[in-house]
Amino acid sequence: QVQLVESGGGAVQAGGSLGLSCAASGRTFGWYTMGWFRQAPGKEREFVAAVSRSGDRKVYADSVKGRFTISRDNVKKTVYLQMNSLKPEDTAVYYCAAASTSRNQGLASEYDYWGQGTQVTVSS
Repeated sequence: QVQLVESGGGAVQAGGSLGLSCAASGRTFGWYTMGWFRQAPGKEREFVAAVSRSGDRKVYADSVKGRFTISRDNVKKTVYLQMNSLKPEDTAVYYCAAASTSRNQGLASEYDYWGQGTQVTVSS
């Protein structure tokens, strides 16, 4: 069992930066692929980024590639999402998630545990 709690959301102007954190409980954090997803009003939840168990492999959605960076600290049991050059279209609730497999990191259905989400609002 893993419990996830996101923090770090807020409001920022376009071009600005925000850093999100997701703290996990439980002793098996290192067993899980970790991902970030987001959901804007009226839209489906979409994949943002994922990081492998050891942190050496990272995958990004095309829409955030080059602007967002995912990382993890298995000692602190925390996964991070650094978001730079933010755009209004990045506005959404951001969720972190944990997957016991790494078959398809871009699919929400592959993830077993989810946080409650944190709001990110980017104004133009």
